[in-house]
Formats: sequence, C-alpha cells, structure tokens
Amino acid sequence: MFLPRDGLLPTSSTEWQILSLIQTGKVTTQADIVAGTALKQQTVSRTVGDLIAQGLLTTGERISSGRRGQPSTVLCLNPDHLFSLGISIMADAVSVLLMDMAGRERGYLRLSPPVMSREGVLGTVRDALESLCAAARAQTDRVIGMGVGITGFALEDGRRFNGPRSLDEWSGVDVAGIFEDAFGLPAWADNDGNVAAAGESLLGIGRWARTFAYMYIATGFGGGLVINGQLMRGVHGNAGEFAGSLPKFIYTPPTLELLRHCFARRGDEFDTIGDMLNVLDVEAPAVNDWLNRIGDSLSLACSACAAIVDPEAIVIGGRVPKALAARMIERVDMRHAPRRGIYRPQPRIVPSEVTGDATALGAAAVPLKLRVFKTEIF
Repeated sequence: MFLPRDGLLPTSSTEWQILSLIQTGKVTTQADIVAGTALKQQTVSRTVGDLIAQGLLTTGERISSGRRGQPSTVLCLNPDHLFSLGISIMADAVSVLLMDMAGRERGYLRLSPPVMSREGVLGTVRDALESLCAAARAQTDRVIGMGVGITGFALEDGRRFNGPRSLDEWSGVDVAGIFEDAFGLPAWADNDGNVAAAGESLLGIGRWARTFAYMYIATGFGGGLVINGQLMRGVHGNAGEFAGSLPKFIYTPPTLELLRHCFARRGDEFDTIGDMLNVLDVEAPAVNDWLNRIGDSLSLACSACAAIVDPEAIVIGGRVPKALAARMIERVDMRHAPRRGIYRPQPRIVPSEVTGDATALGAAAVPLKLRVFKTEIF
C-alpha cells in the first residue's frame, strides 16, 4: 500500500484559491493575489505564510511591481511537495507517468505486460511507481492520488468501461475502485479519449483554443470534447465517441489496428500497434493504403463535428505520431458548399500539441486538480 502522509494537502478554501491562482502562472506575488481577488492583504499574507511553512509554496526572486515601495517576492509552487501518478491502460500496453505539484513530468515508463490482466497491469504499475519515485527522489508517501485512462466506452454509472477483448478483466468493473484497493490511494478513472482531451486542454491546444474536439486514434476511434475550457463528458461519459457518427459497414473507422492490418497485407507483420509505431515510415505504401481507406470516414467525422459542435479546432491525437497526423489532415474534405460564394467558418484541423503521452499526462493532472487546486476537470 502507498498511503499518502497526513498533513500534505491544503485544508481551507482560501488556501485552495491562492494555490489555484499561482498554478495558472498569471499570479506570482501577494500583491497580484490581493489585486485579483476579494481577499484582504492581511488574509493573503497570513495564508501565504502558512503555505510556505507547510511546504506547499516556495519564494523566488524579488521583482519590482512598478509601484513605490519594496520589490515583491515571487511565489512558486513547491514541485517536490506533492506528486501524482497518471496511468494509461491500452489494449496492448500500459504507461505510467509521475507528475509533480507544479505539473511537470518527472518520469515516464511505457511497458507491455505479458497479458493485460488485472494482476499483470497492477504489478506493472506497482513496479513502475517505485522505480519512478526512486529515479525522481520522490517519497512514495507524497503521492496523493492516481488518474487512470482506459481504452473503452463508459457504461451507465461512468465508473465501468467496455474495452477491447485484450482488456476482458478490466471491462464492466469499477476501475478506480480496483486501483484504490490495490494501492490505498484515491483514484479516478475515465476513458482514454476524455483523459487525453483533458491533457490536451491543460498542456496543448487548450493554451490557444477554449473549445475543441479531440479525436483519439489508437486501437479504436473515440475522443473527447472540451467546451469553454471544460471537458464535456455527456450523460453517460461518452461524449466524443466519434466512431458513432460513421454508418456501420459503410465507413471504416480510422484506427491504428487497421493500419497494422494494412502492413500485414503487404508482408510486414507486427505483433502490436506499439511495435509498428516504433519503426513506422509514414511514406510506406501500407500507409497510403490506409489513408485511402480511412479518408472518407475521417472527413465525415470531422465534418459532422464541425457542424454540430462548431469548435475552434479539431485535434488529431491519441497514439498517432505527428507526421502521420499531418498526412491524415491532408485527406480531410470538410464537405460543405458555399452560399452566395461564402463558406461557413471552419475549425482548424491540427495534430496534437502535447509532447509525450497525452492520456498519461491528463490522468496525472486529475488528482492535483481535484485535491490541491479544487479545480473541476470532469
């Protein structure tokens, strides 16, 4: 069990508010906090002092505010005070990411258990947690929670998921509850499309687009919707299941599993999607075969998304390398006709801007957002 140490977390609404403001990077001094809130100077000064004493905040350089008086001291989150773990359970692999309180990646492992059973995945995550904490010189009792992104659509209660055959032991069960029981840590779980969209909102496209659709392309085809900076899960947690917009048996979903089969038909067989991606040549004839097969379905999904959601951007992400995403975007036909010679405004279609594993990053951010900054993501 990896029980977090007592007394690590903020405990008052004022502490949560101040930490959340500093986390945005827009507020850096006590004067900024007073100016940007309804809090009194004395309250801010006392609370900041408490947060520094607890180790949640540190002080940096002194800067001039442009006003008369002494320079102000920059306030910073203490990255080594708290950590969280992000886990991505895929059809053929599991990735584990350690994030510090400042939102920085402190370690990452992508591993392939012999089988994607509960025992195999939990054992892999347990070993990864110990290894990552040791490498980052982070104490395991400072890990305050785990976020989990899993392949599959959500069932009625939003805590259970229906994944591919390789994840039979993870389908129809309380995923977060299983991790809580195994590690003694608070855990949150959602499908990988939603979690990756949350990661993109925090660390990628969300820095310039408040409303976007995230198309998660891996073994299957799903995604997530971010509306005005907030992840929209829908009633059952399945908003952004873009494959549902494609008529069955008519349009082939754009999946990496299909790309693996295209390679096999040309004599290049890969045991897993991961093996294929490790050596992928985006100009290979099999890639051209794949693009020809998925061009219409990708265009239909993007066109439907643009017409229904009207986002600023449509993001091609998931496990798709940026070079492959660029080739996919070239094939998109937004299928709308002009009126009076004028086209309806369209979203930008762009590759993911997240460097690294968007699902694991988004999952790791969840415990910090919910327990430290009291910011709702889902």
